[in-house]
Amino acid sequence: MTTGKNNRLIVLLIAGIPVTMILAATWLWFFVVRGELDLIGTLGTANRGELVQPPRQFAEAGLELADGKAFEFAELEPKWSFVIPNKGDTCAKECESLLYTARQIHMAMGKELGRIQRFYVATERPGDTELRVSVLSDNHPLPAGFADYLTQEHIGLQALHASPAVFEQLFSEHLAAPDTWYLVDPAGWIMMSYDDSVPYKDVIADLKFLLKNSSD
Repeated sequence: MTTGKNNRLIVLLIAGIPVTMILAATWLWFFVVRGELDLIGTLGTANRGELVQPPRQFAEAGLELADGKAFEFAELEPKWSFVIPNKGDTCAKECESLLYTARQIHMAMGKELGRIQRFYVATERPGDTELRVSVLSDNHPLPAGFADYLTQEHIGLQALHASPAVFEQLFSEHLAAPDTWYLVDPAGWIMMSYDDSVPYKDVIADLKFLLKNSSD
């Protein structure tokens, strides 16, 4: 008799485990939705960059191509994007270094190279921007001007123009720390920022993780 009761108790306990898990998940989700629980902040994240919270929409920000035509992100093949911002009419050492770093990280992705694209976003167009460096990061010869520099040194990178208001809305971290650049997901959301404090290998580790766990 006692054995039968014990068996029934065990069965009830086993059956109750899924119910308990569902109730616990419902409870957690309720507080997350209400904004009373920061689950990401509580558990931590594996990324080395800084999450942009909330994410900002890069694709629909009203950016323009260098020739003044509207930039249509949705017409491009879905890819992860590096975005290097620059405010003003000069590209000095910090700007040139960011462009170089982003290019080198992109090239280091090997077989995943084709799943990433690069954008340079500035408040001035390349033809109106001065390249103000005495030497390039890769020690290549200095080009005649900034537009030539992009064409020669950054094949595949697309230059975009943003109004000052749009630039400030999208890149507040960069305005505070000019060594900041961004990662945009295939849907067009600015989701993460990086600066010089993040080692090269850590950025690559983030990218490999994201590419591995995404279909785009």
